[in-house]
Amino acid sequence: MRYLIRALKYYVQLMVILVLIISVLVLAGFVESDISQIFVNGYDSLWQIALMMAVFAAIYPRFGYSRRTAIVPGDDDEASAVLGRVMTAFGYEPVTGKGGEPVWRKRAFAPRLFRLWEDGVRVSRCISGFELEGPSKDITRICSALRDSA
Repeated sequence: MRYLIRALKYYVQLMVILVLIISVLVLAGFVESDISQIFVNGYDSLWQIALMMAVFAAIYPRFGYSRRTAIVPGDDDEASAVLGRVMTAFGYEPVTGKGGEPVWRKRAFAPRLFRLWEDGVRVSRCISGFELEGPSKDITRICSALRDSA
């Protein structure tokens, strides 16, 4: 279900970005304000673009979010202290997720807005360290920092 919600959010975001780009081009006078003049196929291009954006939005959550294990040696207290330092350095703050699971969210409003409130990193303790789930780019950076901090 989370995958579908993310895909719908990104579909809306892509369509808003497309409308903004077209609006700026029209307001700047680079293109005519008539849809049939802007696109080669005229109004038929609108559903084609919408379909193409739907495909991108459906694929993106598969690659944009991942789960990785970060190896952090030490007992629970030492590993949690390292995790806290790294997450704070990357601009995250701890919150309690559904079911009491630890989740870290961005502190600043702008990154949360641009990520459509899909900025949470779910953390669970495993034998060798932590299992992290969230945006792939952030997970990769956090895992690297945890490895270097330990």
